[in-house]
Amino acid sequence: MFLSDVDIKKAVEASDIVIKDFDLERLQPASYDVILGKKFSVTDPHQIQAIDPVKGVYPKMREITVDDGDEFVLHPRTTVLGTLKDFVGSDKYLIQISGKSSLARIGLVVHNTAGIINPGHFLHITLELANFNIIPIILRPGMPIAQLTFSKLTSLVGHNYDEKGRFTGDNWEKNLEPPKK
Repeated sequence: MFLSDVDIKKAVEASDIVIKDFDLERLQPASYDVILGKKFSVTDPHQIQAIDPVKGVYPKMREITVDDGDEFVLHPRTTVLGTLKDFVGSDKYLIQISGKSSLARIGLVVHNTAGIINPGHFLHITLELANFNIIPIILRPGMPIAQLTFSKLTSLVGHNYDEKGRFTGDNWEKNLEPPKK
């Protein structure tokens, strides 16, 4: 069962869902619109013969930071990693990320396979941005890029997503702020 706009707002107010910085204008009937951040990771295809996941052979990536008001050009048949500006997470809900239909119609995919954020994982979600169009797509920091849906769990999880920097009880680890109450 997915949360409605009313329940998303209640869960944010109760700190059961963390969305920094929550903006009521981006709340949809059963989802929340999230915006693109400034960081992109790109590969140089000329530095590697082939990717071999079994042998752990991956291309080198470099990070590009795009200033507010500037643009990132996503060329056809290209996939890059991008981050959300929004910081999100929940211990009580499964979060799913989906593309916006207006962007999907122009060939932009925001995730290939990694569309689930497990309970206990608090982060700026990494997007798998791909351009399936034959024309470049201009991306800008701060633009609406995707939407989140929130699913109720049948019970609390047996163990939370355990990663450095995640929320642990009442204590936030290094470099993270607690949710607004």
